[in-house]
Amino acid sequence: MDTPMTPAPGGGGPDAAPAAAPKAKIRPGRIWYLVALLVLLAGVAWLVVGLLSISSRVDSFPRVAIPAGGQITLDHSGDYVIYYEGPGAQSGQIPAFQVRVTPASAGAAVQSLGPYNSSVTYAFGSHQGRAVLSMRVGHPGRFRVETPSGGNVPVGSGLAFGDSIVGGVAGTALPSVLLILAGIVALVVIFIIRIVKTSRARSARPAWSPPGAQPGPPQGTQSGQPPGTQPDQPPAWSPGAPPAADPDPPLRADPAPPPTAQPEPPPTAQPGPPASGAQPGPPPTADPSPPPDADPSPPPTAQPGLPASGAQP
Repeated sequence: MDTPMTPAPGGGGPDAAPAAAPKAKIRPGRIWYLVALLVLLAGVAWLVVGLLSISSRVDSFPRVAIPAGGQITLDHSGDYVIYYEGPGAQSGQIPAFQVRVTPASAGAAVQSLGPYNSSVTYAFGSHQGRAVLSMRVGHPGRFRVETPSGGNVPVGSGLAFGDSIVGGVAGTALPSVLLILAGIVALVVIFIIRIVKTSRARSARPAWSPPGAQPGPPQGTQSGQPPGTQPDQPPAWSPGAPPAADPDPPLRADPAPPPTAQPEPPPTAQPGPPASGAQPGPPPTADPSPPPDADPSPPPTAQPGLPASGAQP
């Protein structure tokens, strides 16, 4: 028995499912998101580390209370900044007072002491200060600090001596801000570029068809044809199988059967030679039992050569 074969999908036959068209790669790739994120995180880390470093430096400044005063030790020569720490430091509302610094050890020397010309403040933990004076030390050593007329200063105020924090703040804030901005801008730019290129690729992607295929209705979808068969090929036939019915038989009138004629019994003919030109017919049906009034004698013998009564010679 012949069976129509359908090629397996992917075998290259007419009914094989077409392979999907390869997707175009979008540039820049998603890996650049990670690069931009790393730049952003580097800026945040730089800022955190820099602020922690500045806070540690501020905590290590030598201090004296106002108006009690005291002694401090400065370990290097050069420029120093005197910071006021107390109420009003952030707002600049600092009461007027005097500061006097004198050497307290042999070899220590102070070259200059004057007002600070810039506005520099800090707030790290419990320390909130503002730069008020600048001092130049000729030789390091121990120094005595006095604050005459400092009785009108709020309780808990004091003076801190240390390096300028401007360089530390600038060296921390500027690189960290640049890195953070660069990371954010890179993320936004990469996102926009990928969105635009993806939209263009989708709009410009043509409908894919197998090589050499002609446009038209797919095979196996003709009316009355089962899927996977050619429309012009007859179906396979096997012995013993009923013939395939015409899917669309033409409309025709059903002829009415002819009326059934009731056969009449032929008349009983006398045995004799058949008339000339008469058509032979079926022998009359003989009744096996003769009627009661039948003559048992044999019929008369017909003369040869004489035609039967009523027959044409």
